[in-house]
Amino acid sequence: MTRAFIFPGQGSQAVGMGKALAETSPAARAVFEEVDEALGQNLSRLMFEGPADELTLTANAQPALMAASLAVLRTLEAERGLDLARDAAFVAGHSLGEYSALAAAGAFSIADAARLLRIRGQAMQKAVAPGIGAMAALLGPDLETARTIAEEAAEGMVCGVANDNGAGQVVLSGHKEAVDRAMALAQSRGVRRAVLLNVSAPFHCALMAPAAETMKAALADVALKAPIVPVYANVTAGPLTEPAAIREALVVQVTGTVRWSESVAAMAEAGVDRFYELGAGKVLSGLVKRIAPGATASAVGTPDDVAAYA
Repeated sequence: MTRAFIFPGQGSQAVGMGKALAETSPAARAVFEEVDEALGQNLSRLMFEGPADELTLTANAQPALMAASLAVLRTLEAERGLDLARDAAFVAGHSLGEYSALAAAGAFSIADAARLLRIRGQAMQKAVAPGIGAMAALLGPDLETARTIAEEAAEGMVCGVANDNGAGQVVLSGHKEAVDRAMALAQSRGVRRAVLLNVSAPFHCALMAPAAETMKAALADVALKAPIVPVYANVTAGPLTEPAAIREALVVQVTGTVRWSESVAAMAEAGVDRFYELGAGKVLSGLVKRIAPGATASAVGTPDDVAAYA
C-alpha cells in the first residue's frame, strides 16, 4: 500500500469542525491552542460554536481549515502511530490546503501557516471590490472545453479556469460579466450544468494579482524548510521539495489554476493506491474516487475516523 495524505480547501468548513477531536485528543487541543495564540484570536471557539457567517469569512475559514487538518494529523501521530516520513509517499492540498500539506510535512510551523493563511485570506478578500468578480462551476465538460468557453467569454475581461477538480467539474473565475457570459455559452454548448458559486471573491485568476504580491512579501519573511515528504503543488501538478520552488509555487498559486485532477492522477500513476483526506469534510475523497478509480480514499476528521484508521 502506497499512501498520500491530502488536505481540503475552502468550502469544506462547517461549525463544529474539530470540536469532538479537541474534546478527546490532547494532541488536537494543542494544535488549536497554537493557532489561537498565533492569531491572537479564539479561532477554535469560532470553529466549534460559530456563527457560521463569521467562520465562512475567508480570513477565518482558511486558518480554521488548516487547524482542523493539522489537529487530525497530530492525533493520528499520537494515537495511531502515524509517521508521515515513513508512511506517506506524497502530501497535497487543494488551494489553501497546500499550506496544510506543507505544515504537515514540516516545511513551516503550524503557527506560521496560520499567520500566512490569515494574511492570504485578507489579501484575497481585498484584491477585488464586491460585485466585480464571480466564480462558476461547470459540470460535465472536460478541461479543454471549459478553457475554450472561458476564452471566448472573456472579451477583453478576465475569465479563466480556477480549479480543474476532475470528473467533469471545472470552476471558472474572473469578472462577473465574463463569468455570466461563460455560463450562458456553456449551456448553449451542451454543458450539463453551470452554477454560480456563493463566494466572496474571484479566487485563482488574474484579478488576484494584488494578493499574490502580498503573499510574495509575506512568504519572504517566513522560514521555509524542505518538507519531509514531497508536496504536490497545485500550479505544477508535480512534487516539490526545494524551499525556493515551493515559495514560488505558493505565490503563483494565488492567481494560477488549481490542477487538482492532474495532481491526483499523477500521484496514482506514481503508485499511490490509498488517499487519506485529513480535516473537515469529504470533498476531496469523492473527487479522488472519480479521478483515480483504482485507488481508495478515506476522510479522517472525527475521533471515530481516527479509531478506524489502519
